[in-house]
Amino acid sequence: MSTQRYVNLDYAASTPMRPEAVRAQADYDASRLAGVNPNSLHSLGRQAAIRLEECRRAVAASLGTRVRASEIVFTGGGTEANVLALLGIAQAVRERDRGRSRVIVSAIEHDSILDNLPLLRADGFTVDVIKPDSTGRIDPSSLERLISSDVALVSVMLANNETGVVQPIADLARIAHGAGARMHSDAIQGWLHIPFDVSALGVDALSLAGHKVGGPVGIGALYLKSRTPIRARSFGGGQEGGLRPGTQDLRAIVALAAAASALRPLVAHHREQVGSLANGLYTRLCAHPRIHATMGDWTSVERLPGIVSIYVDGIDSEELILQLDGLGYEVSAGSACSSASLDASHVLRAMGIPREKALGSLRISFDDRVEPDSLERFAQALFEVVGA
Repeated sequence: MSTQRYVNLDYAASTPMRPEAVRAQADYDASRLAGVNPNSLHSLGRQAAIRLEECRRAVAASLGTRVRASEIVFTGGGTEANVLALLGIAQAVRERDRGRSRVIVSAIEHDSILDNLPLLRADGFTVDVIKPDSTGRIDPSSLERLISSDVALVSVMLANNETGVVQPIADLARIAHGAGARMHSDAIQGWLHIPFDVSALGVDALSLAGHKVGGPVGIGALYLKSRTPIRARSFGGGQEGGLRPGTQDLRAIVALAAAASALRPLVAHHREQVGSLANGLYTRLCAHPRIHATMGDWTSVERLPGIVSIYVDGIDSEELILQLDGLGYEVSAGSACSSASLDASHVLRAMGIPREKALGSLRISFDDRVEPDSLERFAQALFEVVGA
């Protein structure tokens, strides 16, 4: 068995569970509510239902003081939340107003949005895609040029999962609402990593995922503002307001709520702490003549605190990742690797980065649990791989 010690610097893909979430699951497992269906009418079922609503309130509280527990829909993860919002809201808005048959999304969205655009087109929607500027930011003026009274839904992520660039969601939401459209934001990467209040953002729907904040894999949520029109995408039960049928995974929900409650008071502190480490790593790496920040001048762009996005001249991502892995450092690429091909990241290409440069991208990601010395050792390892 290998004795290699690995440093995980791929937290943007998935984070280790927080101790609070692990304890919450263990407490649940040891309780009399373990395995009880919260939809049952007997005493234990009613107690499980009370626990479920407590968790719903905890997640709501993490989004702002004015969010109601009834506005939280638990899902099987962030992808499901995105699909429900994208397809469900667009269809419901069009049912109310047949003239609203357009959807606008950004070119930097996660695949859980982009891969569902063909379903919208097959259903008769026209889809327009907004490209970012060279820093990875969606300029509100781009939306202003596209918006009109035939738009049902606008969907732009809160912060990009590859570059970490934070988007001007409040401005975009005002433009969308000014034309009578609804606004959805995929906040999966940004939730509990940067402070925000969903009321100030002004969105109608917001997607969340547990495993990006130290909760379990396979649990997520959709914030759905009261009276936002939406159609269910699956059927078979009345759970979650009829929008997500199937018995709720209370064990995972309890852990999700525990992670949210633990992180909620620490977001601003962690942003400063982790952001300082990221800034130091950017400074260290970009001093090398072959290493560049993907957004250019990283100091002038609002970013998530724990994502460092770079590309390396003359070496592709696959080689970088494998060599760094051999040295004990786990990072990911801004490109999609498969056994047959290596394709450039759609995010970086949309930013105008040439394909040959985008193929050399790396994403280094971490949270408050990273050891600063690990980042310095990682930089030395990358320099060893890249050379002079």
